[in-house]
Amino acid sequence: MKSSRSHANGNCVEVAASAGTIAVRDSKDPGPRLRFAGPAWRAFVARIKG
Repeated sequence: MKSSRSHANGNCVEVAASAGTIAVRDSKDPGPRLRFAGPAWRAFVARIKG
C-alpha cells in the first residue's frame, strides 16, 4: 500500500501484508524486503504513533 502522503516522484516506504507477515521496502529499491511478524509490526506502529 502507498501512503496518501507520499510524493509523486515515488520516493516512499511500501508496506504490504503477506502470509501472516508484514513486508516493508524502499520504493526505489526492488531488492529484499524487511519482514515482520504481525505482533511485532503492531507494536512498532503503536510506538511511533505515540
